[in-house]
Amino acid sequence: MHLKPALAAVLISTLAVARPAAAGPALLFDATDGKILYAEEMDDQWHPASLTKIMTAYLAFKAIRAGKLRMDDKVICSELANKQPPSKIGLPIGGELTVETALKALIIKSANDVAVMLAEKISGTELQFVADMNAAARDLGMTRTTFSNANGLPAVGQVTTARDLAKLARAVATEYPEYAEYWAMTQMRIGKIRLGSHNGLLKTFEGADGLKTGFICDSGFNVVASATRNGRRLMAVVLGEPSGGDRNVRAASLLEHGFQQLGWKQIFNQSTIDNMPVPAEAKGPISVRSTIQSWDCGNGKRNPAVEARRERIKAAKIKREKAKKAAAQKKAPSGATKPEAAVKPAPSGTTPAKQSSATGTSAGSGAAKPAPSAATAAGAP
Repeated sequence: MHLKPALAAVLISTLAVARPAAAGPALLFDATDGKILYAEEMDDQWHPASLTKIMTAYLAFKAIRAGKLRMDDKVICSELANKQPPSKIGLPIGGELTVETALKALIIKSANDVAVMLAEKISGTELQFVADMNAAARDLGMTRTTFSNANGLPAVGQVTTARDLAKLARAVATEYPEYAEYWAMTQMRIGKIRLGSHNGLLKTFEGADGLKTGFICDSGFNVVASATRNGRRLMAVVLGEPSGGDRNVRAASLLEHGFQQLGWKQIFNQSTIDNMPVPAEAKGPISVRSTIQSWDCGNGKRNPAVEARRERIKAAKIKREKAKKAAAQKKAPSGATKPEAAVKPAPSGTTPAKQSSATGTSAGSGAAKPAPSAATAAGAP
């Protein structure tokens, strides 16, 4: 595993957080003082995907504090917002949400349409909002970040780094602690619809309390994860994992080892996300599409359990359709025939031919046969 020479004295044990093959940048830091506990390629540029929405939420919080926006204000779904691809709420043009509901949908559901709705509400247009995002990034010292839209969907030039995301996440947590519960929520409701979080660590990792996941094919599976134990809050930035499961495991291993080593490590650690220089060899963005385990990226792997469930659902549907058809046939009067299917009299001097009636009986049988039972028609064992 390659470690930056300047960080060698302050990084945690490599055995405990051994880097998987082809893993992207990673960073573990103390949210209180910004001290770096572990770092790999933290200044290499990467596509942020929906981690972009952390900045969108940050600017919304800032507007609320400045009195330019209220939680009960309405945000409206424009044509541009309506056209955004999933993940989304799916409001029609002209549909409305309160700012409070919109913020929850942005953070929990990662709704792309809602990101545009908030952007337009705050800055008038998404284009102006993007300019405001980039200005805020500069103010926070995010020197290798450029935003191109409000939601993180694929866009030319939209890049960030693990260190820059760490600065943003820390700013959100320290400047706007009143919204901490939003980042920790696992689900929300809009009417009768339940929306769940993509952050699996919130349900599986002790002390997990945020923040946000992100995914597009070029970026892989990203997360800024946060957890608090015994009054100490750590954050991990993990970028470019091949699956959601790998993302969770890597973030959890970083956080867990950080908590285990936190005490003695702080004695020697003077490196922070603010004072470490950007190395000259820091790289530009790459695409990891070919390594991603997703059907959307053309590299999906079949999950046997999911496939078996799909087959059961398909078989049950066929069974219901057959049973419904058989039940309809059973309700028809026994021996009844439709006028157009009635048996025509045979010509004089000839033997009556066998002709089919509406109930499937033979004209020469002398009696109608009962329709098959529902169980037989449905293929019951």
